[in-house]
Amino acid sequence: MPFTDTQEDIFERRESIVRSYCRNFDALFVSAKGSEMTDADGETYIDFLAGCSTLNYGHNDPDMKAALIAHIERDGIAHGLDMYTDAKAEWLKAFEENILEPRGMGDYKIMMTGPTGTNAVEAAVKLARKVTGRTNVIAFTNGFHGMTMGALALTGNAGKRGGSGTGSVGLTGTTHMPYAGAFGDDIDTLKQIETMLDNPSSGVDAPAAFIFEPIQGEGGLNAASKEWMKGIADLAKKHGALLIIDDIQSGCGRSGDYFGFEIAGIKPDIITQAKSLSGMGLPFACVLIKKEHDIWKPAEHNGTFRGNNHAFVTGKVALDKFWKDDSFQKDVRAKSEILTEGLQKIIDILPDARLKGRGMMQGIDVESGDLASDICARAFQKGLIIETSGGDDEVVKVLVALTVPEATLRKGLDILLESAREASDSTKVAAE
Repeated sequence: MPFTDTQEDIFERRESIVRSYCRNFDALFVSAKGSEMTDADGETYIDFLAGCSTLNYGHNDPDMKAALIAHIERDGIAHGLDMYTDAKAEWLKAFEENILEPRGMGDYKIMMTGPTGTNAVEAAVKLARKVTGRTNVIAFTNGFHGMTMGALALTGNAGKRGGSGTGSVGLTGTTHMPYAGAFGDDIDTLKQIETMLDNPSSGVDAPAAFIFEPIQGEGGLNAASKEWMKGIADLAKKHGALLIIDDIQSGCGRSGDYFGFEIAGIKPDIITQAKSLSGMGLPFACVLIKKEHDIWKPAEHNGTFRGNNHAFVTGKVALDKFWKDDSFQKDVRAKSEILTEGLQKIIDILPDARLKGRGMMQGIDVESGDLASDICARAFQKGLIIETSGGDDEVVKVLVALTVPEATLRKGLDILLESAREASDSTKVAAE
């Protein structure tokens, strides 16, 4: 193990046992570039995790790095609360020109929140309740929206909800409905939801908002169809509720479009963004709000670190470098096909497995958390960093950087295939 005695001791002695990823990746990482990470022993790993979709453009993009270094060297603003700064102005302009205007989204305002996705979700829900005067928010099975109390109330996972205290203390004001395909492909959950809302005796209070992820990341890569997303948008309008789309993990190109909901042709009332918004892994989150809903009073939602100026600098480079035209988007879609083909090879040797997700947010449901974890553990030993997701950790999830070179992508998929074959053979031997 590439730790000195002192380094290993400090982690065990001082870091909380709440830590998780390090338990699966037992290495001391010291550098990273593109889609690879290197440990203290000089071993290089292909990164199929990418900071849980925080590094869509890879580690240490050279253009972002250069812009940030130049900003720091000229004593550019690092922290400015929500004051006007040149870095903020330039990022806003780049987002307007590269993202909003080409998509006909000129009627959105941008709210800078605290630098985490969960804070963006908290702000979105607070605003929906303020606009509608209602409390109830409809969230969905297997959804994940963050670990602070309001966002956690929207989250379905029992283990994560349990972190709030005995009996999930304080996780209220939410009704959980079945996500697309929650009961199988033959069950129309949209119709079920509509029936519940139309029934005055269902016990479901009139909603302030609906919130969903276009592709559920932590929930197991469940991808909503464009018809389902459009149906929820229509239900929200019918019942006087706002539509909030949590595009934190599925956004910034991960789905094959900039926004994960674009295929549905809908315009949500509120959109949350974080993860890869900075382009370089720097903390940055915001909320996009239709202008008519921007009814905040000054400082009604604030935070010491709302608007990270270093993230504005790198985020602007990401927007200008990757989103000025559709060439990057086409490249992402081409790699998505390679990813699908590679995962299909694994399904061919695991007959009970099935493909899940969309775009560059795909994985394999192997129907067993133990098997999925075994595959990922074997992959790490072979030089591939990859994680699981789903209610029982039954999905092997690929979140490789969108900029990954094709050769690196294929090499990582080969490692995954070999790991899956070994894990499957091991399982068969154990069963005999």
